[in-house]
Amino acid sequence: MRTGSEPATARSALRARFWLSLWGLVWAIFGTAAFALTGRIGWAVACGVLWLVAAVDLTVVMRHLRQGPHYQPGRDIPPYPPPRS
Repeated sequence: MRTGSEPATARSALRARFWLSLWGLVWAIFGTAAFALTGRIGWAVACGVLWLVAAVDLTVVMRHLRQGPHYQPGRDIPPYPPPRS
């Protein structure tokens, strides 16, 4: 059922976001180590910043997953009602 308020009440695919954040975290760690070992400090710092962003995103996603069906609803939970103005 579509309500027309989807941009304001859209739900995130948290499990997909979890795996993408984890994948990004692994590659950022690898990139930081590889660039640091080869002496490319600028790229190592850039990968380190990306590592930090991925870690924060992973933390937020895990927090929302643990909060239950409000943030990760199943097929049996109806969409949010439209906001009242």
